[in-house]
Amino acid sequence: MTENNRLAKERMQNLVDFLATLFEKFQVILVTSGAVAAGYTKVKLDKKVLPNKQALAAIGQPLLMRSYQKKFEKYGINAAQLLLSADDFDSRKRTEHAKNAVETLLKNGVLPIINENDVTATEELVFGDNDQLSAHAAYYFDADLLVILSDIDGLYDKDPKRYGDAKLLKEVKEIPKELLEDECNPNSDFATGGIVTKLKAARFLTERGKPMFLASGFDLSDAKDFLLYQTHSGGTLFLPK
Repeated sequence: MTENNRLAKERMQNLVDFLATLFEKFQVILVTSGAVAAGYTKVKLDKKVLPNKQALAAIGQPLLMRSYQKKFEKYGINAAQLLLSADDFDSRKRTEHAKNAVETLLKNGVLPIINENDVTATEELVFGDNDQLSAHAAYYFDADLLVILSDIDGLYDKDPKRYGDAKLLKEVKEIPKELLEDECNPNSDFATGGIVTKLKAARFLTERGKPMFLASGFDLSDAKDFLLYQTHSGGTLFLPK
């Protein structure tokens, strides 16, 4: 959701347009990035320093939500914010409370928007990337499918940036262990993941019997085909064994 150290407004609008259509057919929970980057547009702090990152998140969270709310309101959709941390999924009681809140929102036609609570989370209790947060939310809130939209449009048999003959793997049931051990390679100053974090999210879910779909967030055509028209044109579907 960020570009050139600021919110990518056009990309966010495209996402909201898509989610609004999706919301007509399905219950949708959005896990989003962008709070720290939104904060950075107001105050230029080094986000590598934890207190700075927490401050940027505090500044940016209301800005991010205001942007989403304005865009969803045009479709008559109310949006609600939930700030969660890894600690919330370590406590059965807290997880149940969060799940009840999400279910109540969905029953009342409200779209929940989840972001990591960077303001209060410590380094020991932070997911650090939305791939892991979304995987936990999908599992503990009993979603049928996790869809990760990213600058990575799927899993290939080799690095497509280095090999022109790399082939997209449309369905994956076994994630190679060596890929899970690679170093994370985020492509943005405000990104914290890479293909490794997405594969870890897929492993977390598939080991627990749930599927995950990975597709491009820059070009939403593969996600639209898959979710709206049940056509697997592109992207990778990770399936439980």
